This record gives sequence, structure tokens and C-alpha cells, in this order.
Amino acid sequence: QVQVEESGGGLVQAGGSLTLSCAVSGRYIAAYSMAWFRQAPGKAREYVAVISWTEDAYYTDSVKGRFTISRANLKNTVYLQMNSLKPEDTAVYYCATGPKFVSTGRDYDYWGQGTQVTVSS
Repeated sequence: QVQVEESGGGLVQAGGSLTLSCAVSGRYIAAYSMAWFRQAPGKAREYVAVISWTEDAYYTDSVKGRFTISRANLKNTVYLQMNSLKPEDTAVYYCATGPKFVSTGRDYDYWGQGTQVTVSS
């Protein structure tokens, strides 16, 4: 059984930084794409970043230059380093794993429960 667990969320002031972690069990992530999505209150879930098994990475425009996705395959863990945080980054952040290097949520077959990130102004 594959399990995905996010951690590292919290409350931070605008301009601050947080690093989210995503630990996966039951699947060796080296062969899969890993992605971060987020959902703000009253809004649809949106893609944030994705990293392929070859470590190619893509980001949604609003986080480019501020967020960095990385993976540590031996730890079966993916990270999202978030710098220069803005109030509009406030959301529940979800980690997902799947066989395709895509930004569409439906193509990811396992998801975590999410971790709350709140950025105060």
C-alpha cells in the first residue's frame, strides 16, 4: 500500500521561507514523477511544481524563482523549498506521485493528506 505524507507546513510572515517534505512509502519514487499542488480556501486545487524521475522540474508561473522542488530518492522523499512567501501562497499543500511527468492532478494516483501553509502580511 502506497502512503504519502507531507510535513513542514506552518505560519510564516510574508517574505519568509518554509520547506515542505513529502515522504512516500510502498513505492520507490525514483521511477515516478512527484508533484506539489495547493488549494486555497474557496479556490480550486492548482498545480505548483513537478519533478520527473530524471529530475527535470517545472513550476507554475506564480512561484517561479521563489520555489524549488527537489527529490532525495534514497530517502524516498521530495521537498518543496519556498522562499519569499506571499500571503497569496496561503493554502493546503498536497504532494502526489504518479507515472507521468504532467501537471494535471488526475494523472497522479497517490496523494497525501496535505499540510497547511499560512503566510501573514
